[in-house]
Amino acid sequence: MKNKIGGKITALALAILFGAVFIGTKKDWTMGICMGLCMGVALGLFDDWSLEKETPRDGEPDGETSPEERENGIRIRLLEEGETNAALALAWKVFSVYESPDYTPEGTEEFRKTLSDADYLAGLRYYGAFDGERLVGLLAIREAKRHICFFFVDGDYHRRGIGTNLFRRMREDYPHEPITLNSSPYGLPFYRALGFVPIGEEQTVRGIRFTPMIFRGEAEKEDA
Repeated sequence: MKNKIGGKITALALAILFGAVFIGTKKDWTMGICMGLCMGVALGLFDDWSLEKETPRDGEPDGETSPEERENGIRIRLLEEGETNAALALAWKVFSVYESPDYTPEGTEEFRKTLSDADYLAGLRYYGAFDGERLVGLLAIREAKRHICFFFVDGDYHRRGIGTNLFRRMREDYPHEPITLNSSPYGLPFYRALGFVPIGEEQTVRGIRFTPMIFRGEAEKEDA
């Protein structure tokens, strides 16, 4: 900061000096001031006018972020045990808005009960997508069967590739095994875009409408 102030003072001093010289020689004093300022810039003394950028010091950020943070500003990671309640709350929030309209009241209640069923929730591995500290996406897979039980993205974050990236992150842990899920009517286009294919007709069990699907390892499509 001190260097910048000193540079400005030096450049202004040069401008005044050249202006005075030109007045003494009865020449155009404005031209002298301009010449003084130009010399200050040429010498790199007038920092605000210089086109040269400062080089970051060791240990200072250079504007680069990790690839994980560059991806839509969303971080994806495994959830810790204490974060599962927030994940299940997100599942209920998204289900209520986007999937419940396709279900009977019985089906909606059945889904709600699974969110607090300890036996159903046992053995699930949770992946979360975070915008800062906010959980905006969830994928939960039953490890023993490689079956996705919950897969939801906050409505404010739809169509940003978050679901695709959650799925890709999960596939890093299960790169070769087939993955199954039961798709709601609302989710069918998304799962087809990921590479899932139906392995049966749509069914309704206790009010829950679903189509059984499988992913056999085909390449995932971009930004589903």
